[in-house]
Amino acid sequence: MLLALRQRQLLGLGLLWCTGYAQADWAANMREGVTAVSQSIYNLHMTIFWICVVIGIVVFGVMFWSMLMHRKSRGAKPATFHENTLVEIIWTTIPFFILVGMAIPASKTLIEAYDASEAEIDIKITGYQWKWKYDYLNEKIGFFSNLSTHRDEINNLKPKNANYLLEVDEPVVVPVDKKVRFLITSADVIHSWWVPDLAVKKDAIPGFINEAWTKIEKPGVYRGQCAELCGKDHGFMPIVIEAKTEDDYKLWLAAKQEQAEKEKELTTKEWSMEELMARGEKVYNTACAVCHQANGEGMPPVFPALKASPLIMTGDVKDHIDIIVNGKQGTAMQAFGKQLSEVDIAAVTTYERNAWGNNKGDMVTPQDIVKFNEAAQ
Repeated sequence: MLLALRQRQLLGLGLLWCTGYAQADWAANMREGVTAVSQSIYNLHMTIFWICVVIGIVVFGVMFWSMLMHRKSRGAKPATFHENTLVEIIWTTIPFFILVGMAIPASKTLIEAYDASEAEIDIKITGYQWKWKYDYLNEKIGFFSNLSTHRDEINNLKPKNANYLLEVDEPVVVPVDKKVRFLITSADVIHSWWVPDLAVKKDAIPGFINEAWTKIEKPGVYRGQCAELCGKDHGFMPIVIEAKTEDDYKLWLAAKQEQAEKEKELTTKEWSMEELMARGEKVYNTACAVCHQANGEGMPPVFPALKASPLIMTGDVKDHIDIIVNGKQGTAMQAFGKQLSEVDIAAVTTYERNAWGNNKGDMVTPQDIVKFNEAAQ
């Protein structure tokens, strides 16, 4: 019976190994990428790899041949020579030329990869827990890029899609055949901006600006993620690059600039409670639900509940706004004053004070946030 059980176990393991699930995305080599630099890095990698293969074959071949042909059972007598000058020159010279042969292509590739001069587009990238902000410095537009994977997929309540944890609400859009320079920094902890298809991986460090660049040759969508262990939900910080043709990029840019102008006008608009609640729910689910949960119950003690929170139920509305704008020192609560617009801060404050049965009836308008900020200056 034990033998039959063991046979069934082995059969089950064999079937699992043969399934597509077990073999999904299995790869032993790095990606070739879609840029000239990524191709150069891949070619350098393969060159060094084959040099190492040849060295391994020669060294282990000589070792195993010596062990086989000069073993004691064949009557071999160990040599007794010492300090052979010719041998020492040979085993010093050969590695020297091998290293020089590796260094020349490696240096050329490094110089190419680090040359960010003469860029046609400059994009400042700022890492936040757990999202990225992109500022197009010459075009005067900027936006946050957040994970858009549905929380039900993360919580295993629905099937995961093909781009699970690699999809965002706002991708970075760049034109093809244009040199784009990335200026990478962080607003809180160390992150790492990594897109394998572009062969770009740079640390985002608070107080420092690191530089990288790319020039994508064909339209497409290229995905990456934060490659630094930046804290809780580190794996929920994806990157999506969308490369468009020059004409499509200009259309996107014009639409984005128009959207930015309309966003400024929203500050003076007369908002209804229903409009603020609808927008506030969207902002909350994007920026707040990851810590305080969609139902507002939080994850105490690190992330307190907003449902029936003393801050909301008995506290002053200005204290509520202050925590959202400035954060709370010594806790995981971030300052969202520079991350969200006045409209979004007003909407999410209104939502939190009236959702999940809080029902305070308070309506915070964008003008209230403008006045709060002016008083704080």
